[in-house]
Amino acid sequence: MLKERVEELLAGVFAEHKSLFLIDLSVSPDNKIKVVIDGDAGVSLNDCVLVSRHVEHQLDRDETDFSLEVTSPGATEPMVHRRQYKKNIGRKLKVKTISGETVEGNLTEVGEEDIKLQWKQREPKPVGKGKRTVTREKEIPFSDIAEAKVMIIF
Repeated sequence: MLKERVEELLAGVFAEHKSLFLIDLSVSPDNKIKVVIDGDAGVSLNDCVLVSRHVEHQLDRDETDFSLEVTSPGATEPMVHRRQYKKNIGRKLKVKTISGETVEGNLTEVGEEDIKLQWKQREPKPVGKGKRTVTREKEIPFSDIAEAKVMIIF
């Protein structure tokens, strides 16, 4: 019952602030509510405060005692929503496919059904000694992605 009420409240705040979207919502048996949000342009502290206040002010603590935590996904968390890919165009991703293949490359395109990664690699010259640098691309359908993470580069 509490989870359904929080879902309704979140739908209202996301309708007003269309750049924000829900990544995860959990409610523990002791009414600890955890909301993970993201945004098309990232999430600021003010966005978390906005969502937290919207939910908290609409719930009655006299009726149900609860704690509320609103956060953004961590830098090392895998992407779970298609909208997260669009904001990460140009960044390096590590994608694991359902078949077990791992592909690392820069996210260059996000389509309706797939993403495109591009990377450079060294390989032997077709004639003669030495190696050359070539650019490779791979399209990966969303249905084949088991996990995709942004790689943090320092």
